[in-house]
Amino acid sequence: MSEKDFLDLPKKFMESLMIPFVGREEEAKVLTLALLTKEHVILIGEPGTAKSALARRAAELMNAKFFMYLLTKYTEPAELFGALDINSLKEGIYRRITKDRLPESEVAFLDEIFNANSAILNALLSLLNERVIYDGYNVIKVPLRTLISASNRVPDEPELDALYDRLLLRHYAKPIGEDMWRQLIDSAWEIEFTSKWAVKEPVMSVEHLDKLYSYLSQVDLSGVKSKLLKIYAMLEEKGIHLTDRRKGKVLKVVSAHSILNGRLKANEEDLIVLKYIAPRELDDFEKVSALLSEELKTPIKYMKELNEIYNNIKEAAKYVDAAAESDPRLVELIRTLKATRDRIVQLGKESGDEKVESFSKEVLDEIDRLMERVARKLGIYP
Repeated sequence: MSEKDFLDLPKKFMESLMIPFVGREEEAKVLTLALLTKEHVILIGEPGTAKSALARRAAELMNAKFFMYLLTKYTEPAELFGALDINSLKEGIYRRITKDRLPESEVAFLDEIFNANSAILNALLSLLNERVIYDGYNVIKVPLRTLISASNRVPDEPELDALYDRLLLRHYAKPIGEDMWRQLIDSAWEIEFTSKWAVKEPVMSVEHLDKLYSYLSQVDLSGVKSKLLKIYAMLEEKGIHLTDRRKGKVLKVVSAHSILNGRLKANEEDLIVLKYIAPRELDDFEKVSALLSEELKTPIKYMKELNEIYNNIKEAAKYVDAAAESDPRLVELIRTLKATRDRIVQLGKESGDEKVESFSKEVLDEIDRLMERVARKLGIYP
């Protein structure tokens, strides 16, 4: 496999992950980023928003050892980590039977993770941070790459702060909008009664994942660090605080986003991953997204500016139609339109996005037609 084909694997994985689920592109993206960075993720939202199904499919697409469990306040450590081996205990050896339990999983899903009691909570903290479980006199090393967790709430108990902070990536999984309901019922039928979306073969392996992790350090981050520090300061001004742990790990996710887009050089667009890292409360998700859309050179920002230019051109066209041939302001308008044209060309090239480039060409055609009309009115068109 060539390096290009290898670096295309994350995008293929993400596309394969999202395809059966209507309106779950963001969830597929945040899970892919979590796997690429070997970080942990929480999906916050009401039941029935495909959280567990996405986690299971992610494991299937890598043929990874998978474990999933719904936590309640009565869940015992043995249910997650394995029962004690009675025969070994008789011989004075403290050992758990971990077969098919969390300690042997490569990808895991824990639903309602904030229901964890103190015994499970303490074990999870070391598992997430160090990939080990301290069990009695034993230290169990685990092969876990990523824990995918879910909850219908943001925790407000102080004892859960450490756990919540270790879940680096966070996403608010909302129910899909009315405009996608028809697609939803068709997709749900196909998943239930056909094998259309069954995983026939893995898209990539856990070994591929480990190798991709080594590429994170090769991504050129020099062009985004200053902007990242500026955004940190802006978030603090808005009362959105990131712990030192989270600030320190952002660039790793930025690198993964760059690779996901087929690049080994990060740009401002990759800082959009902050929308998965900075929010703590549910209200924060919208606040952070709004700030990033204004501050970053993302396709959305380019499209917004192009739309504004397009609307201004339409308004200018009405003025040109009504203006007299001798109106001296038409000469000034020509100068303004030439400068605007240069800006449109710059936006199209700078964006690096196919949709932005395509729309910029449409806007260029519109401004060229208007410049021709002004020139004709001034009698300078050949």
